[in-house]
Amino acid sequence: MSLAVQIRQHGGPEELALVDLPVGAPGPGEVLIRHHAIGLNFIDVYHRTGLYPLSLPAGIGMEAAGVVQAVGAGVTHLAPGDRAVYASMPPGSYCEMRVLPAQCVCRLPDAIGFDTGAAMMLKGLTAQYLLKKTRPVEGLQAGDHVLFHAAAGGVGLIACQWAKALGLQLIGTAGSDAKCRLALDNGAAHAINYCREDFAARVREITGGKGVKVVYDSVGKDTWEKSLECLRPLGLMASFGNASGPVAPFAPGLLGAKGSLYVTRQTLFTHIATRASVQAMAEDLFAVVASGQVRVHIDQRYPLAEVQQAHRDLEARKTTGSTILTP
Repeated sequence: MSLAVQIRQHGGPEELALVDLPVGAPGPGEVLIRHHAIGLNFIDVYHRTGLYPLSLPAGIGMEAAGVVQAVGAGVTHLAPGDRAVYASMPPGSYCEMRVLPAQCVCRLPDAIGFDTGAAMMLKGLTAQYLLKKTRPVEGLQAGDHVLFHAAAGGVGLIACQWAKALGLQLIGTAGSDAKCRLALDNGAAHAINYCREDFAARVREITGGKGVKVVYDSVGKDTWEKSLECLRPLGLMASFGNASGPVAPFAPGLLGAKGSLYVTRQTLFTHIATRASVQAMAEDLFAVVASGQVRVHIDQRYPLAEVQQAHRDLEARKTTGSTILTP
């Protein structure tokens, strides 16, 4: 049996219930892992509320780190006793132990602790595909300006550091002066408190009126329209989340009027659809973390039993950096 968090209906944090669930043996292509640390992400809120609906009852949580207990037939890249880490479908990482598909589970290098591993996979792989794969048609070169919303969050702080390592001038936005200072301390070239400033006007000022080549936006509804104003001609609007709610429908002609802009809606799970792609992206992430160029900030820790409070704090934007749950 394993202590786990389950939702029986979509709704608020009060729907997160602690239950004991049986844990079977891994089948072909599966792995059994005992968790040491579990990552908390905004996609967990989307699953809980039903914005991304699940078949209920359902487990919740997308990433964790621990030790492999057993592997199923056909699994050759892992063995019992391996330190392991993952960001993976289906949801269900909020638990002590689980069976899941082995495809997205990677060996965790000895130089990286379980807490860091659990805090960095989903967020770090997201930063990786954004900065390395989700690029404007004209590409990105050292010195280019990019705009990154929620720059003091888990993905944002990793992106600030990684962008600096790549030579990019990252302009970060956040909802308080303290969060802006955090973004600057982690490599952002500029930080804008969008509660006090018009971030579109400030971006134009920073870039000498040219605008940025790409906007990376996990906020959604509240930042969408002004983000389009920040882009230079042929710029890319890269949406990867909806923290403030989904973006309203818009006329494609608007993109032409604003400079033949490009728009994309990205998800991590498209990028990690194969074992080879997962491993390549993870190795890139492991290398930049092990080198010290990117440090994963774990600013909040909650016991699994306090998962409801963890969700409340996340939704209230009381958190910075990464958050982990401990089983």
